[in-house]
Amino acid sequence: MKITTTRRISQVFFITLFVWLCMVSTVGDKFQQIRNWPVNLFLNLDPLVAIGTILTTQTLYAGLAIAIVTVILTIIFGRFFCGWICPFGTIHHFFGWLGKIGKKTPAKIKLNTYRKAQCVKYYILVFFLIMAAFPSLAATLQTGLLDPIPLVTRSFNLVILSIADKAFNPDFSGSTTARLYEGAWLVFTVFAVFVLLNIYIPRFFCRFICPAGAMFGLLDRFAIWRIGKRQADCINCRLCEVNCEGGCEPPGNFRISECVLCFNCLSDCSHDLMTYQTKKSAAGEITNPDISRRGFVLSLASGTLVLPAVRLGAKIGKNYNPSIIRPPGALAEEEFLKRCLKCGQCMRVCPTNVIQPGGLEGGLENLWTPVLNNRIGSSGCQYNCVACGQICPTAAIKPITLEEKHGQGQFAEAGPIKLGTAFVDTTRCLPWAFGKPCIVCQENCPVSPKAIFTKETFQTVRDGIMRIKNISNNTIEIHQSSMVFGEFATGDYFLEIPEKGRKKITANTRSSVTIDTEQIDWPNVEEGTEIKIQVRLQRPYVDLEKCIGCGVCEHECPVSGKRAIRVSAEGESRSRDRKLLL
Repeated sequence: MKITTTRRISQVFFITLFVWLCMVSTVGDKFQQIRNWPVNLFLNLDPLVAIGTILTTQTLYAGLAIAIVTVILTIIFGRFFCGWICPFGTIHHFFGWLGKIGKKTPAKIKLNTYRKAQCVKYYILVFFLIMAAFPSLAATLQTGLLDPIPLVTRSFNLVILSIADKAFNPDFSGSTTARLYEGAWLVFTVFAVFVLLNIYIPRFFCRFICPAGAMFGLLDRFAIWRIGKRQADCINCRLCEVNCEGGCEPPGNFRISECVLCFNCLSDCSHDLMTYQTKKSAAGEITNPDISRRGFVLSLASGTLVLPAVRLGAKIGKNYNPSIIRPPGALAEEEFLKRCLKCGQCMRVCPTNVIQPGGLEGGLENLWTPVLNNRIGSSGCQYNCVACGQICPTAAIKPITLEEKHGQGQFAEAGPIKLGTAFVDTTRCLPWAFGKPCIVCQENCPVSPKAIFTKETFQTVRDGIMRIKNISNNTIEIHQSSMVFGEFATGDYFLEIPEKGRKKITANTRSSVTIDTEQIDWPNVEEGTEIKIQVRLQRPYVDLEKCIGCGVCEHECPVSGKRAIRVSAEGESRSRDRKLLL
């Protein structure tokens, strides 16, 4: 079997495995749900994920330790991960192949010519690592924006599989409902642009953008096994360059750092001059990336200054955006931003779809990080769910137990985890602003005892002051009434005669009301007596000490658009600076 055939089999296997692991990242115990599948396998194998979190936190999260295996194997065999395993690399490889269909050999060679701009990925790598490396300058982990594994994971979790859910059936990917994600268009646009650029230059992202590829390129210079020529003499037919995936110039001085081990040059060389060996290429090698001092200094300075400049807006300090509500178990904001990969795993596993990708409302650092949007999905944050913390590959959302979330047992002194606090907007609330009965938020509050309570009040309806025309048993006819048939028969309306009492209305016509009693027991009620039709309102209030900010009330509020009760980050337990109560 040809080595290129083996490579293709490997690519098909790993991209299939990747898609499957994305699909099963949903809550449940079915075969196509999370069970014990290693859903973070590809993220854990990514050395850039591990090194980034080491730089930001000075610790190595246990699940990321297997990235050491990737590093060791790269030093032994070269950039095997890019050419044989990386699912995003496989997608680029396939679309690059599509782009070359129908082109003649000279055109293909021109497409695969090494370009000076391939050094840009090294500057991007330096930029991201510098942003992560200096805690004194407010370190942050932003590698997930362009690191191929978080990028392709985010794209499949939030876009590709969500489209499949809607097109086929939620069970297609193990989800309970079709998924919706705010800002998914931007995630898709980034993914699609990088994929379609392969039509212009094969593996465009891998050659020019990929920071993980840059890291593998730096490691590749130490590789024991490498591709090269058996002898320096060559007729320079350049057939080895026709399908070169890395643009590493195999006919001449071989650029080790750009080789992705596609082995196409070995397959295409008709003179059997290309080989995979432990010796250096007989025609010479270029082991170091083509990085200029000016470019390196510029990327170093940019990484050093950009984040402090972004933080001048105090978006994680006093000027924080209270609409940014993190999932339960999320670390304090500064620590959270040191760990979050923007991979979308927590969003995919959330059973209610309440965890959404953040936008720029909290600054550049907030982009694609998990935030709670209680207006989307099937509910707010479920009271008995801690799935997001169990799947997070870097513990930006720490794994918590239900006991810790509820503040029970050994966590009783700390109390329940508060995501924020619900506030009633009395200018939009039906009982407060419009005199309409509604207790949806109080009924749906999952906390026991409930964090939302009501206070009863009676309010005379518009044009509700009338005069009695006649009384017959429990039915009262009204002078000059314009009531709508049955409008006061919901059980929330009452008839009051001043100083004599109040009775529930059970039915009404355009000119009469029937009250909840067999006989009128108000003495001396005469024709012309003034009566009032009143509505009983149960106006909601929030108990700040009991509210956990789960957002179920906001989701269920019948006021569409801007809800009449909304959760804000104030009072969240992960930050002392945002507490409402002493």
